[in-house]
Amino acid sequence: QVQLVESGGGLVQAGGSLRLSCAVSGSIFRINDMKWYRQGPGKQREWVATIISGGSTNYADSVKGRFTISTDNVNTAYLQMNSLKPEDTAVYYCNVNGAPGGTTFFYDYWGQGTQVTVSS
Repeated sequence: QVQLVESGGGLVQAGGSLRLSCAVSGSIFRINDMKWYRQGPGKQREWVATIISGGSTNYADSVKGRFTISTDNVNTAYLQMNSLKPEDTAVYYCNVNGAPGGTTFFYDYWGQGTQVTVSS
């Protein structure tokens, strides 16, 4: 029912920029927050950034000052990534914590991920 589709990944050189998008569709009545995670080769999935209802944001120390999370306040989340480093290479996943219409409980929804590769 609820679908999250990431896009915008690709191959860039160190120091370059990418903007990831996460399009959300389906019957989410209320969104508590939206997050970006990433998982590099041979690594565990790690949290990258969060934006909560109201617009407050938080970032992992590894991306603070370089990445910016935002939304269009409708159905899309973004992750602007600047000054990319090889260590940023990972599959990036969008996560939405929201309550489906007609419910009072919040659930986590995940996209399938988009690959970001940063070359030296």
